[in-house]
Parts: sequence; structure tokens; C-alpha cells
Amino acid sequence: MTRSTFRRDDAELSVFDSVDGCPVVFQHGLGGDNGQVVENFPDGPDYRRLTVECRAQGHSTPGNVRPFSIAMFANDILAVCDARGIERFVMGGISMGAAIALHIAHHHPERVAGLVLARPAWLFDPAPENMRPYAKVAEVLRLYPREEAGAAFEALPIAAQLRRDARDNLASLLKFIDRPNAELTADLLSDIAHDGPGVTMAQAAALDVPTLVIGHGVDHAHPLAYAQQLAATIPDARMVEIAPKATDKTRHVSEFRSALHDFLRALHPIQEKTA
Repeated sequence: MTRSTFRRDDAELSVFDSVDGCPVVFQHGLGGDNGQVVENFPDGPDYRRLTVECRAQGHSTPGNVRPFSIAMFANDILAVCDARGIERFVMGGISMGAAIALHIAHHHPERVAGLVLARPAWLFDPAPENMRPYAKVAEVLRLYPREEAGAAFEALPIAAQLRRDARDNLASLLKFIDRPNAELTADLLSDIAHDGPGVTMAQAAALDVPTLVIGHGVDHAHPLAYAQQLAATIPDARMVEIAPKATDKTRHVSEFRSALHDFLRALHPIQEKTA
């Protein structure tokens, strides 16, 4: 795996590329980075895995273009692929990465040989209810000094609901408050929480690409019903329900990797080496 930077307008994008094999572009979730992909992507040299850390996330700089958007991140990824001569690839991602993947699959179908929507946080409309806690964190970061923002968010009714029903989601949200640039974090969370993949239900139903959807329960930010509806909407999509991350992370990661490995292996059978 190599790491390099790619300049697009005034942003420096951090790019991870394993260079050899069948190309798979796989993206992290909101606030994530390459490490999230490494944890969930199956090991082995068979696939060329490329991950672009989106603006203001991982090692990538934010640049000055606003607002942040799923379309912006998608266009950044396509620009990196163009620069590296990657014309057609499997496109996938986790949460926000799944929304980016769906956007690219619809708007650039000639580029996408396979589609992976893992733990989707959007269906088709912008600003879904499950993203409201991210927008609330943004509001708190703009209203309070950082040292007071955590307590302010935890005092909100939405935090009480998450503490009761989805403590893993609450812990993830509170980590945003610890990021060093509160204004930038607020911009990122608010812009993406109010955005969407830019794909209608009818457009998703018209997709003609092998698709894997991965979902699980016990997750307010990534409702299992979203994964099920996407799998029911996209023709011949395969739905795989895995163990919830909140209850058994080790099993969750193992089942995630296995589902992705099986899908990629079916798309691109690997020839067994002979002596």
C-alpha cells in the first residue's frame, strides 16, 4: 500500500493505493479515514484497493471550496482515478462512503463494474432523520466553546435517546467534539448531514450493476431498514445482514470482510496458482 497526495483546486487529498490487482475504490464514512477501510477490507493482494481520504478527513486538507458535499467527494475520487488511468472499478464504501458510491454508480455508470453499499446512512432524500444528531453536534460546536460542547450535546434529548438505544453512535458523535478545528468540523458535519447521494429511488431502480448491500441492527445512524430498502430497490442486489458493531465488533468485522470478499471473488474469480 502506498500513500501519496493529489492536489485538486486548493485541497491536498491523501490517497492510499495498493497499485496491483483488480481495482476497487472503497471509501470511509463521515469523519473516518483509511484506517476504517483497512479494518473492514479483506486482506490479500488480489485487488487494487484505492481509498481517497475525503476533504477535511484523515490526512486530507479541507481546501476553501464550500459547502462540502457528497458530489464534491465523488468528483475528487473520479479525478484521482482519471489521473491514475483507472477507468472502470468496483465502487464501494461505508456510510457516507456508500452514499458516494451510489452517487458515482448513477452519475457515472460506465465507470462502475460493481457496487458495495455498506452500512448505508442515506436512502434517496437529503437530510434524513438519522443524520440529525450530526447536525446537532455542528450546532453545539458553533454555540459553545469546545470544552463545554460535549456537556451541551449530552444534555440534549437526542443524546439521551442515543444513550438509551445506541451508545456506540453516541460515542462516535462525541469524538467529533475533540477534533482540533471546531469551526471546520461544524462545517463538515452540517454540510454532509444536510446533503444526500443525489439519486432518486427511480434512478436506483434503474441501476444495472452487480450490487452488495451490507447492513446490521442496533445502529441509529445506519438503520438496517435502509440497507434492506436499497437492496430491494436496486435490481438483483444481494443483501447481507451481519452482526451489529455495537454488540460484537470482532464478529462484525469478520462478517463484513467475509461478505465483501465473497462478492469481489464472484465478480473477479482469482485463478488458483499452480506449481
